[in-house]
Amino acid sequence: MIELENVTKIYQMGDIELRALNNVSLTIETGDLVAIMGPSGSGKSTMMNILGCLDIPTDGTYRLDGIDVGTLRDNQLAEIRNRKIGFVFQAFNLIPRTSAVRNVELPMVYAGIGNRRAKATEALEKVGLGTRTKHLPNELSGGQQQRVAIARAIVTDPVMILADEPTGNLDTASTVEIMKLLTELNDSGRTVVLITHEDEVASFAKRVVTLRDGQVIRDEVQRNRSGVSG
Repeated sequence: MIELENVTKIYQMGDIELRALNNVSLTIETGDLVAIMGPSGSGKSTMMNILGCLDIPTDGTYRLDGIDVGTLRDNQLAEIRNRKIGFVFQAFNLIPRTSAVRNVELPMVYAGIGNRRAKATEALEKVGLGTRTKHLPNELSGGQQQRVAIARAIVTDPVMILADEPTGNLDTASTVEIMKLLTELNDSGRTVVLITHEDEVASFAKRVVTLRDGQVIRDEVQRNRSGVSG
């Protein structure tokens, strides 16, 4: 479903060549829940930008849902981002003076999808906010705002949820709440990729991929995951 093959990303900074990713190969199957970790400068942000079709590799191939992303034009990349990837960010990125349900409708507006109100309401119900559809972001807790953001991410039925430090602005209780929600969405068949530096967040993943100096140094399946019984 998601395949990086010998991916290298080089940024030119004057006379200096910065190799942010160096010959990375990685496959993420449909229905997986993967945490991508690493210290500052490891290549996590570059990996997120490439997985999210916000950037393309300098070398190598990235296939998303069978599509070679490197062959696409800017307008095609925008369509892929809107339809196939659900983004969840640390800062929530909600429109302040717009209700929860209208925030969730936005991706469908850009994609030209009809029956938006019903679909947005259903997405909010899935994340436990069916009674908060008309609330503004400042009338919701941090955890609830992130739930709205997750509803917005899943409303177009994307092939991947890409969550960049999704609990970075949340307290411990809200962090667990959001990670359990993402785990439930994954259990229902959605592919989830987490970019995180927090061990607590990574502990919910099925796999943990660790980057250092632009390379994968570890790719481990987790046998004992948080929030999973048995």
